[in-house]
Amino acid sequence: MELGDGGLAVAPTTAPTRPGTPRLEPPPAVAARRADDRWRAAWREYWRALALPIAALAFLLAGGAAWFGGQAEWADRIWMVGLVATGAVPVWRTTREALRGQLATDIVATLAIVTAVAIGHPFAGLVIVLMLTGGEALDLYAAGRASAAVRELEAAAPRIAHRSHADGTIEDVAAEAVAVGDVLLVRPGELVPCDGVVIRGRSHVDASRLTGEPVPITAESGTALLSGSANQEGPLIIRATAVARESQYLRIVDLVRSAQASKAPLQRLADRYAVWFTPATLLVCVVAWLVSRDMERVLAVLVVATPCPLILATPIAMIGGINRAAARQIIVRSGGALEQLAAVTVAVFDKTGTITLGRPEVQRVELADGWAERDVLRLAGAVEQGSGHLLARSLVDAAVRALAGTPLPAATEVVEVPGRGVSGRVEGRRVTVGARSLVAAEAPADGDLAALDARFAEAVGLRAYVAVDGRVVGVVDYADQVRREAHTLVDELRRLGIHHTVLLSGDHAANVRAVADTVGVTSARGDLLPEQKVEAVRALMAAGEQVVMVGDGTNDAPALSTAHVGVAMAGAAGQGGGITAEAADVVILADDLGRLADAVRIGRRTMRVARQSLVVGLGLSVVAMVVASLGYIPPAVGALLQEGIDVAVIVNALRASR
Repeated sequence: MELGDGGLAVAPTTAPTRPGTPRLEPPPAVAARRADDRWRAAWREYWRALALPIAALAFLLAGGAAWFGGQAEWADRIWMVGLVATGAVPVWRTTREALRGQLATDIVATLAIVTAVAIGHPFAGLVIVLMLTGGEALDLYAAGRASAAVRELEAAAPRIAHRSHADGTIEDVAAEAVAVGDVLLVRPGELVPCDGVVIRGRSHVDASRLTGEPVPITAESGTALLSGSANQEGPLIIRATAVARESQYLRIVDLVRSAQASKAPLQRLADRYAVWFTPATLLVCVVAWLVSRDMERVLAVLVVATPCPLILATPIAMIGGINRAAARQIIVRSGGALEQLAAVTVAVFDKTGTITLGRPEVQRVELADGWAERDVLRLAGAVEQGSGHLLARSLVDAAVRALAGTPLPAATEVVEVPGRGVSGRVEGRRVTVGARSLVAAEAPADGDLAALDARFAEAVGLRAYVAVDGRVVGVVDYADQVRREAHTLVDELRRLGIHHTVLLSGDHAANVRAVADTVGVTSARGDLLPEQKVEAVRALMAAGEQVVMVGDGTNDAPALSTAHVGVAMAGAAGQGGGITAEAADVVILADDLGRLADAVRIGRRTMRVARQSLVVGLGLSVVAMVVASLGYIPPAVGALLQEGIDVAVIVNALRASR
């Protein structure tokens, strides 16, 4: 095969391409299998958590059947066996946590279970086990599943490199085996296996997974490439400048891994209330014992004080909030993410594909004297019809709109020069569209070229030059379009009390600042690598801010994992695919940035309902606890009374789903 520029012949490989050769995207069957495996693992964990409450309910029903059948002694035996069998696990777990200094909601329930066994009141104890383990199962359901971001990133990493030897042969080796200075062949459609610099060849390289910018890089001799970039149409010969484990792509993997490992665990809302409720309950138990010397009265206090409102209210409200968000095409992975959303004070955005559409469109056409915009677009669109380049597709779309239904003419003798542009004949005229260097070669002494250049003297951006029959006739200027909903979103966030917004991007700082000014974002930074985005997010967090980070590309995954809440725009034209979604706590499926404000509103309402349920439930428990300490409520009645309180709490918590 021949390289598109320079005529370098590459000898055939000495070994067939291995089955593990990386693809730009996993085949649909592989992606579906991964999703199925994750789904099965999540459900296995959930059903394991359900085993204890199901067993406790079965023992309660079996004992109840014996009791109603006149076998009260057998009923007590069945309930006691069930209490010991199902209560051992939560008692052991809570004891272990208490020894570690963790004062959680389960301590009172554990004391109630132990006391019920000690004094022979298994019915009340078994009801507590049912509520405790059932609440834990609900909590797990609300928590969703753990992120698989690191596994997804590692699976998508370049695996194979083609090492070129001095005798012209090509050897397939593992990417990890590449050493600095090795000469490598990167074929069209393959990923760059490690950071390197091009020494021969010319092509376009898609680095959007790393930089977030959708326009491919023109790779030629001297161009530095990052590992994980995708070569498009022409083979390249590169010299490795870093081993795979120190290259940009695996640095992103390490950033995601370290961000997830260092993220402080969220203290559950229920545990914050337990800090004062648990000591208060124990104090009432001590007073009841000192006054009455009656362990049944102590058990009654423990039973009615068992914080089932703490155990049940939060997960039920969270499930309701998660379901409400799902109805708006917002997938919240856990109740913790919903709780964090409710407290957000700073919103951080990626630019390309998040604030903007991520698809450069024709912004304007500068024309030479005597030419109309419609004619320039018509001829340029004709030769670009067969090109797969991102900018070519945008130009063709603009030409179709300009012609208002009239079809583009056919082009013949079309020749595409990788990384530079395309030429062809349209209606007998030679038309060239592409880089300035390509068009300048067609019209080396054209005064129109200098005149058109002068109009862009201060501009930074993407543009394509158009020449017809050796004369430059126009310049097509491209720009990424800001989302229409971005302006209203910033206003919505301000109304929600989020006054500080930040724009972070790998694009040029001038472009980033211009977009920020357009939508009203308060601060902006450009020319950032993924690790620099992480540093910016960490700086905000260290200043005491509650940070939500919104992005859509693989390069955003580390910052999403670092922030208190990471939000992935899965419906956008992002390049991260499932990887970005896996790294995020919240996934917006609709291609609508405005859903972020909906997510914050849902989070705040959910937490408001959860707190109301906790206050009402604990208030009723306190009243019942005082009455029980005076000896007016026996343990069995206390267990049933606690069930009534639970029903009230559940009914209130269900309001979060509306």
